[in-house]
Amino acid sequence: MLPPSLYADTATPRLETPPLEGTARASVCVIGSGYTGLSAALHLAEAGTDVIVLDAEEPGWGASGRNGGQVNPGLKYDPDQVEADFGAEMGGRMVALSYGAPDALFDLIERHQIQCEARQEGTIRAGIGATNAATIAVTAEQCIRRGWPVAMMDAAGAAALTGTDRYAGAMLDRRGGDLQPLSYARGLARAAMQLGARIHGQTPAVSLARAQGGWRVATPKGEVLAEQVVLATNGYTGDLWPGLRRSVVPVYSSIACTAPLRGEIARGVMPQRASLYEAGHITVYYRMDQSNRLLMGGRGPQSALTSLEPIRYLMDYAARLWPGLEGVEWTHGWNGQIAATKDHYPHLHEPAPGLLAGLGYNGRGVAMGTAMGRQIALRLQGRPAAELDMPVLPIRPIPFHGFWKLGVAWAILQGRLRDRLDS
Repeated sequence: MLPPSLYADTATPRLETPPLEGTARASVCVIGSGYTGLSAALHLAEAGTDVIVLDAEEPGWGASGRNGGQVNPGLKYDPDQVEADFGAEMGGRMVALSYGAPDALFDLIERHQIQCEARQEGTIRAGIGATNAATIAVTAEQCIRRGWPVAMMDAAGAAALTGTDRYAGAMLDRRGGDLQPLSYARGLARAAMQLGARIHGQTPAVSLARAQGGWRVATPKGEVLAEQVVLATNGYTGDLWPGLRRSVVPVYSSIACTAPLRGEIARGVMPQRASLYEAGHITVYYRMDQSNRLLMGGRGPQSALTSLEPIRYLMDYAARLWPGLEGVEWTHGWNGQIAATKDHYPHLHEPAPGLLAGLGYNGRGVAMGTAMGRQIALRLQGRPAAELDMPVLPIRPIPFHGFWKLGVAWAILQGRLRDRLDS
């Protein structure tokens, strides 16, 4: 059953994905039905590959159905830094893939007519204070130098975009946008099923082993025999493959949303309807949806959220940004686990022949999870690893992973202090 959220209340109808019973065979078995797994399954099914998808819950149950709904271009690091880290050729392909990911996503939505409130009105990266604004200006210069549809705004321009005078500067990337995340996940699943993919919910993969020249994936009431397997479990990764769970840190991200806003208040909050995330060590992000609800996201308790009270700071911050929101009704609060990597890059792994894993989007999973799914599909269809647009990396478990909750709490405290000093 889906955890309570605005998305669970408003998404397109859930799909029938019955549990697997007995033995099934497929060319590819995908474990996990978030964006990565569903994108991989859809792209494989488009190419005529026989695909089975397994999920312990249902499509979009994890962060794919609970995130901020922002379709953001790029990676954490600036384009020049990515190219320095991975070399001009591979780094250049990573930059092109990540900054082009929103266009590819919206094209995919159009091609399959996915009903998910998709809107490509841009992504704003906003800076509080001169330090963050200067950092954003560096990013904007690198994007503009590459000929991308990016503009740097001063304080007045940022105020016109957002309706608040909070920011000293902001970058608008017109390729970004937003969507209803659970509807998008269900739309990917529906499109894949229409092309022949089989999706089984309530079917956790309990073990993975070599069998008959391929792989055997055991489930509580059956098994899948497949030539190739995809691990696409991101923030909910378990121990099916040694070390994979410990290569990422699951981090809860929380969201609060208002009732639909009306009149001048609705017109004054994010008037151009771009989505926004703040530059800084601890990011706050927000957007207005198509029903004029304000969705505010950020860090919260590192456990399942059961009320709005632990994230009241998001509601208070919204009233600071737009004083007219004082006293508005906040109707929903929820959270979910994203996956963070030590180096802050997404990770693509091929730990054994015929076995691929993609995870670790560091809060950029809507666009990048979709893009990673396509890269995985290309590799399974025979594209050489060296020709992919993401490097295939060894799995590197994070030291002292068992203390991740303490580490996340400490990082949040440090980050908030540094953000106060920078602003």
